[in-house]
Amino acid sequence: MLKKVPLFILLVFGLSFSLKAQKQVKVYNLETYGVLPNTGQNTAPLLQEALKKIKNEIVNSEPVVIKFQKGRYDFHPDGALKREYYISNHDQDNPKTVGIELETLKNVTIDGNGSELMFHGRMLPIALIGNNNVSLKDLRIDFEKPQITQVKIVENDTVAGSIVFETAPWVSYTIKDSTFYSTGEGWEMHPIAGMAFEEATKRIVYNSGDIAVGTRNVSELAPGLIKAHHWKNNKLIPGTVVTMRSYYRPTPGIFVHKGKDISFENVKVHYAEGMGLLAQLTENIYLDGFEVALRGKDDPRYFTTQADATHFSGCKGEIVSKNGLYEGMMDDAINIHGTYLKIIKKIDSKTVVAKYMHGQAYGFDWGYKGDAVQFVKSKTMELWDHQNTIVSITPVRSDKNEPIKEFRIQFKKKLGNEIDPANFDIGIENLTWTPSVIFTGNTIRNNRARGALFSTPKPTLIANNLFDHTSGCAILLCGDANGWYETGSCRDVTIRDNKFVNALTSMYQFTSAVISIYPEIPDLNGQTKYFHSGIRIENNEFETFDNPILYAKSVDGLIFKNNEINTNNEYPAFHSNKQTILFERVQNAEVSDNKVDGKKVDLHN
Repeated sequence: MLKKVPLFILLVFGLSFSLKAQKQVKVYNLETYGVLPNTGQNTAPLLQEALKKIKNEIVNSEPVVIKFQKGRYDFHPDGALKREYYISNHDQDNPKTVGIELETLKNVTIDGNGSELMFHGRMLPIALIGNNNVSLKDLRIDFEKPQITQVKIVENDTVAGSIVFETAPWVSYTIKDSTFYSTGEGWEMHPIAGMAFEEATKRIVYNSGDIAVGTRNVSELAPGLIKAHHWKNNKLIPGTVVTMRSYYRPTPGIFVHKGKDISFENVKVHYAEGMGLLAQLTENIYLDGFEVALRGKDDPRYFTTQADATHFSGCKGEIVSKNGLYEGMMDDAINIHGTYLKIIKKIDSKTVVAKYMHGQAYGFDWGYKGDAVQFVKSKTMELWDHQNTIVSITPVRSDKNEPIKEFRIQFKKKLGNEIDPANFDIGIENLTWTPSVIFTGNTIRNNRARGALFSTPKPTLIANNLFDHTSGCAILLCGDANGWYETGSCRDVTIRDNKFVNALTSMYQFTSAVISIYPEIPDLNGQTKYFHSGIRIENNEFETFDNPILYAKSVDGLIFKNNEINTNNEYPAFHSNKQTILFERVQNAEVSDNKVDGKKVDLHN
């Protein structure tokens, strides 16, 4: 018979064990390795050498903290690492110039201690490759000269069709053959598109969307003062701030590849030429207080990243993003998806050749032996009833140095005669590499395109977030095996207790309402099944100047209940969709107990 142990003994033992565990965490201070702040020196080679030494000193994966002395650290391309990385949803040019590479570490925390990592030229600031239980905390990432060019409209002659603009103080440029180029350390860029922001609010100008910019046929009136002789846009009143850019996206601010249990706490990305954070083929990712944001209310910049704030491609386990701030980015706050391969050849009843289809999605693994998969008919986005399992998957390429674009895949069960690219365009979805999602307590504001995108069959919770002047829709549930080839159907989504403030002030792809459930289905009339299911939208508050709140297409099982809609006159209504709720091929829907301007209203489609 077991004897009872006094509670105080358990407490003392627990405290002793806890203190012992804390003492076992070894701290490496980077200043002892010659990595010092505020020197103006190029930190890249110094830190590279320090991390190499520390890695050799770590014994048996003991818990380790690698700590910066607080201050500013500058990173330049000279002396930095060169790496070949194929990064989902980015341009697949190589090699990448890497500021900090953390590879095959285990039980390590990188503590920035509030430091600023300032990058120069074109660089991938931080790469986390093949790590297990690695955390980044209390640091910020920025670039001295971003590739996005910020200007302010000084004069707008709408009759003559000319605009005078002033470049921001940090912008350097050159004019060649009457064409404006922004310049930086080792790079030159011709801006071809832009976003217009209200000077006082830093919100994107109402109903403006992506705009053409006047960077050809220009002349310099004075240093930093440029006249665009053939730039006409009536919405660009003097004082409007325009961020001018290309569509080039070489690298994210942080790249996570083939990791497990990766976390970020109080990490801020102020600029990156691609995504703020891109994670792929990683299991379990945790973000707490992660920001892709300006440097504060007095920051003279109006923009952050060239593309999404955070993006998760082909991950599994769970993705948790809480208490974040996402603003001023040129695309979505978060996008979670897998990638459809397209079957291009059926070799036998169990074997196919399948291919990455999008130009920004190839070069990395797609699946592994034992992974579960399902198949979708691209034209109607209908899933076949049976699933299958990968027995083997090998790249198909003539040279091992070529990036991976095709795979030979053998399955456990016969595919059936109907799964044949001779009959249909068919996509394959990897179900094993799909995550559950918790997205809570975040603020998304003043950004381009959309707020949050989710495409996973696992449970997804979107709760207690503020979507404030997202210029496109606030939430998108998508799926596409025709263009972007981003999977897949949602099966268990809860959207509750969120606040939406004047979302959808401009039109972008898939933006049919504030919440848009919009799989890309070329032949909706030919569809007999449903793509999404199990969606609950409850107890949300919408402040809106326009009509469309919810659009849903191809859904079996949807609840829109106990939501409150309050209308305002901040902008004129403009959307072509005039219905508060619009359904196309939706069944088993419940719309009940919703209020408009304080009164219960029947919002049935």
